[in-house]
Amino acid sequence: MNHQPSLPPRQDVPAPDVARGPVPQGGSLPPRTPPTPFVTYTILGLSTVIYLLQIGSEALLGYDLPAYLGLKVNELIAAGQLWRLITPVLLHGSIIHIGFNMYALYLFGPRLEANFGRWRFLALYSISGFAGNVFSMMFTQAPSLGSSTAIFGLLGAHGIFVYQNRKLFGESITRSALSRIIRVAAINLLIGLSPGIDNWGHVGGLIGGTMFTWFGGPLLSVSGICPFQTVTDQRENSQILKAIAISGGFFVFLAAGALYLMTH
Repeated sequence: MNHQPSLPPRQDVPAPDVARGPVPQGGSLPPRTPPTPFVTYTILGLSTVIYLLQIGSEALLGYDLPAYLGLKVNELIAAGQLWRLITPVLLHGSIIHIGFNMYALYLFGPRLEANFGRWRFLALYSISGFAGNVFSMMFTQAPSLGSSTAIFGLLGAHGIFVYQNRKLFGESITRSALSRIIRVAAINLLIGLSPGIDNWGHVGGLIGGTMFTWFGGPLLSVSGICPFQTVTDQRENSQILKAIAISGGFFVFLAAGALYLMTH
């Protein structure tokens, strides 16, 4: 969840069954060991270390120094501290807050990273977090922090990935997976209407992850004869770069417009 620091965090964790994901129709592909999700584990570790620094600074200094430096605060962003559109994804307001968000990342991250590849997954996570903070800046004045902007982007990416590869997964599995994803998103957005939750950040992250995956997510193709089939990604590198430019550029444009209105 994206948390407004003055209020206690609330649960907005996607349900575990969605994260399991579909399998190709017929189950004819041989099992394979997925690559180690280094990007997911790095984000988990970095977020944990920064939270420990937050706790340590409160104990030693009497205030949360990392949050003081990286919290999403509209006035400071308008004053030129543009990093605050990114850094909130590494900050959290409580042990419950980081626990739920990191649990959701642990559920979604490894599977998506295995299908997207490390650098494309990092782009997805970064664009989703940025998009959520841009929406938060545009539609709410309250300071906020939390990685749920990016987590909602992963949720949207999962849905688009399933939809675009529906011929591989099969219509029944696709409908079931999309139904679960939509249900989880709707429930968590409704929870986000509660006081103290930056729901606009969730909406922006969901849009950002969905947009990036629509233009640059994996398009899988099966080749070979059973049991020697392989799955390959038909998406060209140039298409992935174009997706980064389109989705990232769209939210940069929104941020620039919002900052112009805030300063004029």
